[in-house]
Amino acid sequence: MTDIRRNESGMIRENLILKGNNLVALHVLKKQFRGKVDLIYIDPPYNPPSNANTFCYNNTFNNSSWLTFMRNRLEAAKLLMKKEGALVVAIDDNEHAYLGVLLDEIFPSHEVHCITIVHNPRGVQGTNFSYTHEYAYFVIPAGRKTINHRKIPPQEIDWNNLRNWGGESLREDARNCFYPIIVNPQTSQIVGFGDVCPDEYHPGSINVATGELIQVYPIDGERIERKWRYARQSVEQIKHLLRARKKNGVWDMEIGKDFGLYKTVWMDTRYDANEYGTKIVKQLVPNCAFDFPKSLHNVYDCIYAVVADKREALVLDFFAGSGTTAHAVLELNREDGGGRRFILVEQMDYIEEVTVERVRKVVQNNAAGLLNVGSGGDFVYCELMRYNEAFMDRIQAAKTGKELLTLWKDIAENSFLNWYVNPAIPEDAVKDFENIGKEENGQEKQKKLLAELLNKNQLYVNLSEIEDAQFGVSMDDKALNRAFYGDGA
Repeated sequence: MTDIRRNESGMIRENLILKGNNLVALHVLKKQFRGKVDLIYIDPPYNPPSNANTFCYNNTFNNSSWLTFMRNRLEAAKLLMKKEGALVVAIDDNEHAYLGVLLDEIFPSHEVHCITIVHNPRGVQGTNFSYTHEYAYFVIPAGRKTINHRKIPPQEIDWNNLRNWGGESLREDARNCFYPIIVNPQTSQIVGFGDVCPDEYHPGSINVATGELIQVYPIDGERIERKWRYARQSVEQIKHLLRARKKNGVWDMEIGKDFGLYKTVWMDTRYDANEYGTKIVKQLVPNCAFDFPKSLHNVYDCIYAVVADKREALVLDFFAGSGTTAHAVLELNREDGGGRRFILVEQMDYIEEVTVERVRKVVQNNAAGLLNVGSGGDFVYCELMRYNEAFMDRIQAAKTGKELLTLWKDIAENSFLNWYVNPAIPEDAVKDFENIGKEENGQEKQKKLLAELLNKNQLYVNLSEIEDAQFGVSMDDKALNRAFYGDGA
């Protein structure tokens, strides 16, 4: 697809899904998106201390290599963030402490907050404890209000009387706070607000009927005239927080906030990764091979916390997995009509069958519902053009020493080799290679030797080499690159 559109400032308007090594991809994205990303949400490999692996990507780093792996990517990603942008990193106990130190080092001018999220209420059995939680690090600019208020479900709202009580609660303490609130008793809805009452007017009762409507005054059960907690000139701004309630035959007014500060421990049945992660993906992509996706609501709430008030925000996820981040962004747009966009990066081969297919189904379902779907539903899928990276994949996939030996010859003839590597293969080198395969962990040693031959600067085809005939870049792909990079491609 070559129809990449831009807004008035020249920024790409479409959502992007990009297949390729995420470190390379971050540098590819720099030219167009440096300093333009509002939120980066990532769910990197958790690096458990055993080969038990519930994810479809590498979870078997040693600690130092994992930290190097993360540092390289976080430093590159930081360049894409807006000055007022934020980063959210999901993690569990295995690298939780080390990640916190790393984030402090890379983001010294930011606040780093660690949130505990109960995502597996059944628990993962350990020797001494059953783990039910993981973490989300929120990295936000220091000294400014970045996190939005959380939405409180209706069943959890704490309702209180709108009428003041106690000290300084009388009518004469604030005359602008004595006025009627008009209620339709048939629907229990607040339909309006009367004017501030003149000092000489005394209703005599909390409820005064006016035709089919009821005027409710801030008068208590002992008929003492008190005041509402909000003045007449400001009450309409908080109308959505009010409700009329009939108690013992009398209509009274209550206020309940449907928002509040996020707490540092998140507990909600909707965060259950099995019920709202695995099952949601299976519904959209029945043959999905992704074993343990995040709960949609877990990711949604992390994203909502940062960009609920940014309807045109750009969200980046360079460990895209099954595409939960894109799903959450689309869900938020569907709810409020926003035009938030996403960029996903994933290098695993399931990206087309799982990630792309999931996002496509969500876009399709939202459009079919004809609801307030917002904008930004279209997306462009493209791949970094591999060269030596294809050989790296073949090295990892090889099962026998014979396969590796055949691959060595292919690498010598058709890849970009490191400068110090002789493309000719002496006979004695072949014998040495075969003998290495007979050693303990011999095939892994052989694979490392072959990987060492490859020039890592040529894992993917560079933009500067797009016209080189040996790479066979098609006219359509050249057009796509020109659309993506602009006139400089």
